[in-house]
Amino acid sequence: MTGLRERKRRQVHEAISAAAITLFLERGFDEVPVAEVAASAGVSKPTLFKYFPAKEDLVLHRISDHRGEAARVVRERGAGEAPLAALHRHFLAGLERRDPVTGLNDHPEVLAYHRMIFSTPSLAARVLHHMAYDEEALAAALAEDTDELTALLVAGQVLAAQRVLARRNWLTLVEGTTAERAYPSAVAAADRAFALLPVLP
Repeated sequence: MTGLRERKRRQVHEAISAAAITLFLERGFDEVPVAEVAASAGVSKPTLFKYFPAKEDLVLHRISDHRGEAARVVRERGAGEAPLAALHRHFLAGLERRDPVTGLNDHPEVLAYHRMIFSTPSLAARVLHHMAYDEEALAAALAEDTDELTALLVAGQVLAAQRVLARRNWLTLVEGTTAERAYPSAVAAADRAFALLPVLP
């Protein structure tokens, strides 16, 4: 019974999110009231807020799926693999599979989704909030192998590098280059970025 309830919950969650993203991409995040999203998804406004506490969450839960990912990569790395090497490998794997979080995904909806986030102040601000959480989580993971200050500094630099790389990839695609054509230069840029990061003591 619990399994059925959880599946139903996921279905409602996905239906609300899909309705929201569709409406937001059509007309703009600020132009669509939450009540209209609820009506489109076939739920009440109070029900919507049970699944998504704030309007921004209707969009950013896709980013929330990656919450704490860098810290997990560091903690789950193989024996003998350096933390930065694991993060570098993970980012390259994301580029190869065209993970939207790397910016290297040219599906029209993904491009429009990123444009909406970058151009909507409230969404951009919430992204920074997510990044602050990820930075703290990554620093805590790195601090298991080095001192606290070094861990904090390196975590900030790693996530800043990934943010710059993702935005650069997205801009390249927006200018008309396909993800396939952009892939080699995206890999080269990632290699250069991680080579510039400090080596942990």
